[in-house]
Amino acid sequence: MGPLTVRDRDRGPLRSVALAWTFVRIGAMTELQYRVNFFIQIFQTMIMVGTALAVLALVFSHTKELDGWSSAELLVVMGIHVLMGGIIRTLIQPNMIRLIEDVREGKLDYALTKPEDAQLLVSVRDIRIWQFVDVLVGAVILVVAIARHDGEVGAGAATAFAVALLLGAVMIYCFWMILTIGAFWIVRMEFIVELFEGVYQAGRWPVTIYPGWLRASLTFLVPIGFAITVPAQSITGRLNWPTLVGAAVFAIVLFALTRVLWRMGLRRYSGASA
Repeated sequence: MGPLTVRDRDRGPLRSVALAWTFVRIGAMTELQYRVNFFIQIFQTMIMVGTALAVLALVFSHTKELDGWSSAELLVVMGIHVLMGGIIRTLIQPNMIRLIEDVREGKLDYALTKPEDAQLLVSVRDIRIWQFVDVLVGAVILVVAIARHDGEVGAGAATAFAVALLLGAVMIYCFWMILTIGAFWIVRMEFIVELFEGVYQAGRWPVTIYPGWLRASLTFLVPIGFAITVPAQSITGRLNWPTLVGAAVFAIVLFALTRVLWRMGLRRYSGASA
């Protein structure tokens, strides 16, 4: 048998949501068997947040603002960074690592032969529910930061924030997926976890503080700027609507590119049955 190709089937958004929710429930039941992981995750999150707060306090012990960002505004950035990191480690990273392993070991057949969109299936089948602690802690930090911020957060800013956060999550997913698709051509791809973690730490600060070339790289090559700084700008009153529209266009283009590369990768795949 030659390279395995499967035509993706469109089942509608409601069916996709139902499928994703089923895997969330399965993942939750699996993780609940190991409840000690919950306390380990809390401990790890507290160390991470404590370290970040200490660094932030050290910076503002020498200055009142950083490139125009106050301490409360940088706390907003930190909250979004922790929250988005939780989303990545709960939903995106586990599925991408499993996809790499399945491609290398020829086990992707199990997903491709199911009567669902294959990309959707490989994107939601592995949920690490305890990592959601980071999402909750990030949300708490964000609420505290907003309370400390001088300006009011109106309905428009809240809506822009929600949209920007969703677009950022989509772009991070697409970035991970594009890297992971490389497993169809390259045998060893595990290094991308360390690569992404290293680059993601740059998102603890607004991308506007970096030099122009690095700012562009962290916005368009690795979309951390869109995922973290833009939502922070929406909450702190720094965001203009053209930026949000541009983020939406970029997210659509990136998702379309991901779909094209996914189909190209499938044409390279030879499963265990080949």
